[in-house]
Amino acid sequence: MYRFLLTRQWVILTLIGLALIPTMIRLGFWQLHRHEAKVAQNQLIGNNLGAPAVPVDKLTAPGRTVPRDDTFRTVTATGTYDTAHEVVVRQRTGSDEQSIGYFVLTPLIEGKRAVLVNRGWIPAGADLTKFPKVPAAPSGKVTVTGRLKADETSADSGIKDKQGLPPRQVMLINSEQQAKALGRPLQGGYIELTSSSPKGAEQPDPVPEPEHDDIGPHMAYAVQWWLFSAGVPVGWFVLARRERRDQAAEAAKAAAGAAEPKTPAAAHAD
Repeated sequence: MYRFLLTRQWVILTLIGLALIPTMIRLGFWQLHRHEAKVAQNQLIGNNLGAPAVPVDKLTAPGRTVPRDDTFRTVTATGTYDTAHEVVVRQRTGSDEQSIGYFVLTPLIEGKRAVLVNRGWIPAGADLTKFPKVPAAPSGKVTVTGRLKADETSADSGIKDKQGLPPRQVMLINSEQQAKALGRPLQGGYIELTSSSPKGAEQPDPVPEPEHDDIGPHMAYAVQWWLFSAGVPVGWFVLARRERRDQAAEAAKAAAGAAEPKTPAAAHAD
């Protein structure tokens, strides 16, 4: 009754179904792991943003990589801005998530200590080959508060570190790179500015606080993949039953035609 399952067409269909089931299950678990990672990241960001502010040198030091558990911690630093070594970071999105411009990156120096401060975002302007007009940093001693971030790398950010850029323009926020240009050690990572005392007359647009409430659709995608994997054998069974029914109907129709009595005219013709 089910000999048609041994035909080439049905063997190929069955093999495809058997290959799809584990693939869809793995895709479901991949989405589940992405969901779990997103939840963990949101929890880390929320906890660190809510933690009390600490001096930046308690969490990082020259040549040190900022640990993941310390990213987005609120930190403070005091010093004087070194605007002579200020650079802009190209191709950064504004708070509207559409406008492209620069981040303003300025070293903050106190004695032998120095740390990079991302003072915020400015629009790109018309001429990308020239250093843009940047709001002046506060002069004299300032105290800054902000979120501690790890150095950017091409591997982690996906941003290509292009060479041959116009003077004082960079692609990545990286303390090791800027330490070479500055000629002195910099604390690992950088501060994403949230407030400054004194503030200064005009400042770049502050970088928005990172989103940490949206968990995304990954769990829904995981459930969908698992439902698809369960639907494969169900679909195969339905198709097989339909094929068996159609073949049985064709066989019954052929048998009925063979058993139909001949008319007298047909018999005379014989």
